[in-house]
Amino acid sequence: MTELNERPPLHQRCFTSEAVEATIDRVRSRIADAELGRLFANALPNTLDTTVDFTDGERPDTFVITGDIPAMWLRDSTAQVWPYLALAPSEPRLQRMLAGVVNRQVRCVLIDPYANAFNKAQEGSQWSDDRTAMRPELHERKWELDSLCSVTRLSHGYWRACGDTSPFDEDWARAMAMVLRTMREQQRRDGPGPYRFQRLALSPTDTLPFDGEGWPARPNGLIRSGFRPSDDACQYPYLIPANFMAVTALRQLDALATALGRVALAESARGLADEVAAALPTEGVLPYETDGYGNALYMDDANVPSLLSLPYLGCLSVDDPRYRATRAFVLSEDNPFFFRGRAGCGIGGPHCGLGMIWPIALTMQAMTSTDDAEILRCLAMLKASHAGTGFMHESFHQDDVRRFTRPWFAWANSLFGELVLRLDAHRPHLLRQQLPDIGPA
Repeated sequence: MTELNERPPLHQRCFTSEAVEATIDRVRSRIADAELGRLFANALPNTLDTTVDFTDGERPDTFVITGDIPAMWLRDSTAQVWPYLALAPSEPRLQRMLAGVVNRQVRCVLIDPYANAFNKAQEGSQWSDDRTAMRPELHERKWELDSLCSVTRLSHGYWRACGDTSPFDEDWARAMAMVLRTMREQQRRDGPGPYRFQRLALSPTDTLPFDGEGWPARPNGLIRSGFRPSDDACQYPYLIPANFMAVTALRQLDALATALGRVALAESARGLADEVAAALPTEGVLPYETDGYGNALYMDDANVPSLLSLPYLGCLSVDDPRYRATRAFVLSEDNPFFFRGRAGCGIGGPHCGLGMIWPIALTMQAMTSTDDAEILRCLAMLKASHAGTGFMHESFHQDDVRRFTRPWFAWANSLFGELVLRLDAHRPHLLRQQLPDIGPA
């Protein structure tokens, strides 16, 4: 078997962490399946190795590209660095790098709270002609509710992990106030609000209808999203997983603001969280999207937040009856984006097309499972999905893992590394097993 150490040479790595390297060595030594161990050793540090641009100083600054696209997504950057938070207290430089991500996200929100992806400076992008309020600092300006949720999630996660309040200055408070203002604007209780987006595109999932306002929805307390975490346009504007995430993120902001003594910010976050929570659907199988008129879309998408990921994000317990019913639905052929083939089975989405399974969804399935056998099946499919590259991909074809998209996609690698760390902490017996081979068609 070919050694799968595909990491860049030490002198070419963007950032190195002694704590991360020690964790890789310790956990890998406990993984019985050699190929799984090599994948973990490649994947966990991939964000640090290849995507981090860290500038230390009085106010650390860290720009995190998503991988083969040289831009920083708010959602992706939070997910990419999330597994490192627990290790940060033992390594000051790693902690400062993570503080730099918080600072950069604050800077991004202050530039434009409606944008999902940012340039490092004012480079512009191929989307500069989009019919929206584009600026040269923006890579893309798709309004995605989960982007702002991810910003508050990282701030709260950093504070809980490190106990450091230095990033939470006046700029941070102004950015959080903009987060709340933007979410309230997108409840659209008093009209359509300021956001519009249209793109000249072949795919209808890349633009919003009705002069860029999106499909109509009846105001009910939920927050509209123009686009899904896949960057695909919503069919119905109330994206239910993102609204669940918003409730959790707003309560996290409440807790952090309260600890900082920012009473008004905490009260505002708490009030909005209560409004959104009261409007969430309560039926047995949760819909993916709704419009407030009684219409609902039943599906799930691989990208997080998804219905499958709600326990991972702290939104619902794995034992919640709504989640159990919803999970059974999204992991069945009743979900139009659940694919089954000779190379595996799992959730995909419109973004990469029919028949394309996402490793992010397989990882999330394992993260939210309480069944050892299911977790082992997911690990076996993830192990097979790298197609000899040594890394996780965006998606692979249900019948042939050699047909994959995005060989350099750091979010998928970080999440896979996080899964292995969780198993090592909570189900170490699974890592002591040899996984079956699942070859390509």
